[in-house]
Amino acid sequence: MKHPAKKPKIKFRQSLFWDTDVKKLDPKKHAKYIIERILDFGEDKEIRWMWLTYPRKILKDVLKNSRVLHKQTRALWQLIIQK
Repeated sequence: MKHPAKKPKIKFRQSLFWDTDVKKLDPKKHAKYIIERILDFGEDKEIRWMWLTYPRKILKDVLKNSRVLHKQTRALWQLIIQK
């Protein structure tokens, strides 16, 4: 019997969330904000964490409805996530 994989933990970079206290970020409560920042400015380990943490539906919703994502970011991630 396989054990369910634990969701990885991450320590957010202050430089990624320059306008907030990273200790107060809640991945569930602040999902949209976190996803937007990672899509625009995230490094590999943050992107991997996001990919494992959030369902594709949430990622697609953020891409579709976000008003802060850069145009180039949106175009790139729409190509990646469309599958």
